[in-house]
Formats: sequence, structure tokens, C-alpha cells
Amino acid sequence: MKTRSILLATVFGTAATMAFADAHTAKEITVMSWGGAYSKSQLEAYEKPFAEKTGIKVNSVVADNPATPIKAQVEAGNVTIDVVDVEYADALRLCDDGLLEILDPAILADGADGSAAMDDFLPGAVTDCFVATIVFSTMYAFDETKFPENPPSKIEDFFDVAGFPGKRGMRKTAKVNLEMALMADGVAPDEVYDILETDEGVDRAFAKLETIKNDVVWWEAGAQPPQLLADGEVAMTTAYNGRIFGATVSEGKPFKSIFDGQVYEYDGYAIPKGAPNLEAALEFVTFSTQTQQLADQAKYISYGPARKSSGPLVGLFEDGKTEMGPFMPTAEANLVKALPSNTEFWADRNTDLNERFNAWLAQ
Repeated sequence: MKTRSILLATVFGTAATMAFADAHTAKEITVMSWGGAYSKSQLEAYEKPFAEKTGIKVNSVVADNPATPIKAQVEAGNVTIDVVDVEYADALRLCDDGLLEILDPAILADGADGSAAMDDFLPGAVTDCFVATIVFSTMYAFDETKFPENPPSKIEDFFDVAGFPGKRGMRKTAKVNLEMALMADGVAPDEVYDILETDEGVDRAFAKLETIKNDVVWWEAGAQPPQLLADGEVAMTTAYNGRIFGATVSEGKPFKSIFDGQVYEYDGYAIPKGAPNLEAALEFVTFSTQTQQLADQAKYISYGPARKSSGPLVGLFEDGKTEMGPFMPTAEANLVKALPSNTEFWADRNTDLNERFNAWLAQ
């Protein structure tokens, strides 16, 4: 019996050592994300420390929406990406289509406060194929020099071109635009998706968008909105909150963020099906989603960490003087009229509503 135990221990110990060694046979991995200040925050908080700890180099590549090339790569059987940063709804859809690896939650580290990982992550932040890292939002911002008196302050003002003249920037997609249109039309945040479930509700949202259609400059990449503002091409624009924070605090641009009517959601990591360096990719996901790493990311960009234990560790911006708390989408003052994105709704309706959106654009 004693001999058998020793043999089993040797077998399992050898297996564990081999698994660990396999992760390090990869000299490098490739991670796809969104670019700009967001990719910089991942470089500083995740990629550099991971490379220093493991010796595995991290190559960072960028896409306007990483879900699109990942889908194409997996379907073509030519996967070159090991880890991908995707929005929550895209992760659900890709997972349902069998295009992502299943992730065992046992790989996730416990919280720094000792809490179990699945208790430490915010509700719904971990799914079969996805681990959230941040809470981000789409809100709108304006150039303060354009409105020195009576500046915009609510979502209704974004759709009021007569009262607040100037071009508007909006992402070229149905998602978020329809929700914001309904909130600007007087719908309470907690009623938005009930209304969008109906044909009449969708018609109502598009009718509201129609009122500013001729004044919209459409953007697709996250870096575009602050540039549109800086170049004077628009007076206000929807944007990812972290992009505007970066332009305002890091670059000194005269932009003001409006969180009234914001739509917030999770974003995080997944592994494409057939990733060439699976074990190293898993190790990267485990490392990057630890309490301290998520808190460290908030030093570089104003996205809230997806772990409860990370919150108390969030402090100053990299400038050493700007408190990050008030710039987070999850700050109490910013949640007064905020809408959590319904990811199941968009996982089910994204294709149909985008087809209608594109047809509407072409009219």
C-alpha cells in the first residue's frame, strides 16, 4: 500500500511537472486587444510582469474589434492568436459557436483577501469561455470650448442638435446606440431592454436616431472619438470612457465626460479554439486576472476591475496625483442613470439588429 502511494505520488508529481514545463515550452505568445491607452494598460499591468515572471514574451497585436478576426481565424483553421480581449456579448456568441476554448474556473487565483475566485469576481464575470478583467462603459463627451455656457449634462442633450449645435460622433453599430436613443427619448434604464424586445421599441429607437442621422460622423475604432473631438470634426461623441480619460488627463484636452445614459459592460480575456500555445495562454490568463494585476491596470486607464478584492487597491493614476475612483464607470455618482448592457440580448439579437442598422444607414 505504501509502495502504491509512492508510485501514485510520483506519477501525479511527474504529470504536474510536465504540465508546468509544457507551458514554458512556448517562448512567446500573441495577445490581441483594442490598442491605444487600453493596450498600454495591459502591457504595463499584465504583459511586462508576466514576461518577467515566466520568461515568456508577449507579442501584442491590435484590431478594431478582436472578435471579428478571431472568428475568421478559427473558421479557417489558421489560428495565430493565443489570447484575445473581447466584449462580453462577443465572448458568449463565439463560445456558443464553438470558437473558443472552454476555461476551467479552477485555473483562477483566489482573491488577495483570501476569498475564493468565483466569489471574488463580480456577478457573471466568469463564463465557460471568458474571464472578465474590466468594467467599461460607452458614454459621451464634448469639447468644453464649444459650449462655454450651458454645457450638455444629460443623454437628451446629445440628441438635441438645435440646443447644442454641432456634429455628433457615434460608433457604427446598433449596440449602445439603440439603448442611448431610447433613454434620450424618455425611457428609464430599467425598461430599455423590455422595450427593445418589441418591434415597436426597435422602431422607436431608430426613429430617435433618425433625428440626428444627418449630423453623425460614424466611428469604428476606439481611438477615433477623442481624435474627432481634437480635430473639431464633432462637437460631442460617444466613446469608451477610458479613451476620453486618457485624452483629458494625459494629454490635457478640454473634454468633459458625461456618464448620464452610459451603457456599461464587462470586457476580458478568452482563448481562441486551437490556440497554438494553449498552456502558456492559460498561464497568462491566470496571471493577468489576479487581484493585484487587475488593480494595477486601473493605474493606467479608468476602467473598473472585475474583482471585488481589487477595488480597495485602486489608487492614483500613473501621474501620481489623479484619484482614479471618480473616473470609473462604477463610481456611485456615475451610476445614477446608467444601464448595464444586456449581454444575452445582444448575443441573440446582434446579427438581426446590425442588419437593420446597416440597411438604415444605407437609406
